[in-house]
Amino acid sequence: MLVEMKVEGLLFDPRSNMYILLLKELEGSGTLPIWIGKPEADSIALALGKVATPRPLTHDLVKNIIDGLGVRITKIVVTEIIDNTYYSFVYIFDGKDETLIDSRPSDAVAVALRTNAPIFVEKGIVGTKTADELDEWLKNLKPEDFGNIM
Repeated sequence: MLVEMKVEGLLFDPRSNMYILLLKELEGSGTLPIWIGKPEADSIALALGKVATPRPLTHDLVKNIIDGLGVRITKIVVTEIIDNTYYSFVYIFDGKDETLIDSRPSDAVAVALRTNAPIFVEKGIVGTKTADELDEWLKNLKPEDFGNIM
């Protein structure tokens, strides 16, 4: 079963020196934290802020290719977690057939934000131990732990 999510925000984790993409259920309180790299976090932040760049960045290029081919992204789905690594697919529809493209969740979300495609997660992934660990980590945050995303 799929659960529709939205991007709740981006956080900086000073312990791992990585960013956390926080997804939240549209209809519920479940969350899914996904640790991502700075380039992907920057791209997601630009999309969330609707910041136009002078030239297309990588995720803008993917959107331009999709538009140029006359196909559309119907959704992205985070499908599973194996050894602390999340897996996802981008669903592309050409008017007749749907094709699944393997993707890192951070890239899939960056493209979904640019194409207004819905974001889904398999129900079994939402509210896993990782989310509990994030809740505990968030409770212990101090103001000096926050970093700038850009």
